[in-house]
Amino acid sequence: MEEIIQEKISADHLLYVSLKYTKTCDVIMNLLLRWRKMIETCNNELLKKAQKNGQIKEIPDNAIGKIKSAKEIFKDNENFQKTMDFFMMLRKLEELKTERIGEFRKNVSLKIQFRGEIVEVNLEQLKIYAEMLEKFINETKTFLLK
Repeated sequence: MEEIIQEKISADHLLYVSLKYTKTCDVIMNLLLRWRKMIETCNNELLKKAQKNGQIKEIPDNAIGKIKSAKEIFKDNENFQKTMDFFMMLRKLEELKTERIGEFRKNVSLKIQFRGEIVEVNLEQLKIYAEMLEKFINETKTFLLK
């Protein structure tokens, strides 16, 4: 849990401080990568706890298997499902085609091509992701402390 909280603190700093002053796509990219590590850590801890509770027999070795197992465990939780879908995009982030728009300006955004669609990551979208991840972390904390 400590590692998850540290990642969240670093990500929040990028979102609320660094991005406020620099307004570059590099900061957006670093924030997304930080969130990826945070979600991955949460997912690994959730699967360990689920295995201990007998909800799953074994933890899959590959990332897709881990995501599917986690989605199955939390199939009734809509926020969790959205977070795992977001994580699917984050996993491939370095490989995806991106376009930088309006750097150093108020309306900076990073367009990411994912699964044939354009995902525009701007300041408003980052706030939506941050709220979704805040709920995700609280749900993770609740599950881990049961």
